[in-house]
Amino acid sequence: MIKYTLKCSEGHQFESWFANADAFDTLTAGGHVACVVCGGADVSTAIMAPRVSTARTKDVPAPVPSAPEVQPPSPEVAQALSEMRDHVEKNATYLGGGFASEARSMHLGDAPERPIWGEANLAEAKALIDDGVPVAPLPFIPTRKAN
Repeated sequence: MIKYTLKCSEGHQFESWFANADAFDTLTAGGHVACVVCGGADVSTAIMAPRVSTARTKDVPAPVPSAPEVQPPSPEVAQALSEMRDHVEKNATYLGGGFASEARSMHLGDAPERPIWGEANLAEAKALIDDGVPVAPLPFIPTRKAN
């Protein structure tokens, strides 16, 4: 495991753990590394101090990887997320746990297309994506579960 201090093109800094340097390069090239503050995908490693072991620190265990510190979104991002949440909740039908089934039915033409949202577990979401059903996770936790 390797811990990197990362920075985005907007100057935000945060830390994250990767299996190795190649994993960081691969994930970054694939667009899977994003700034935890602004969501920007232009992320690179920041200058870091190396962890050097000395005779006095040999018995010190390596730190356990922890989740990166998450900074609250900027007021602009928070406002955009709030507006998106309001739009989804006002204009789409909440289906709860029946979301995956209805999304698949709409994709196959067995149900009329309409804006929907709901809940799907990881296996259901992966199956929908693997089958080409156009779905995406919401970048917020909805506050209301009805139109």
